Amino acid sequence: MKDYYVYITTNQKKTVLYIGMTNNLTIRLDEHFQDSIRSKKSFAGKYNCFHLIYFEKLDNPKEAIRREKEIKKWSRKKKTALIESLNSEWNFLERDLL
Repeated sequence: MKDYYVYITTNQKKTVLYIGMTNNLTIRLDEHFQDSIRSKKSFAGKYNCFHLIYFEKLDNPKEAIRREKEIKKWSRKKKTALIESLNSEWNFLERDLL
């Protein structure tokens, strides 16, 4: 059984949020970081959203895609409440993963 992740990243100043889904969180975070250094072609790269502040682990890819789409539709206030439910200080979590 494979794990799938819905995650939220932000920039250094914590002003922009990026919501994504992946089956390998470590590799995906590195891709966001590399894109912010090199090409800046993606949203996450353009806005330097490579700091992980929230993630959920799911067992099913369809459920992960559904959850990603659900969160993307939410207001900033609701996304903030979700982040703060598990990470009240908005600490950058990638240091613990990488």
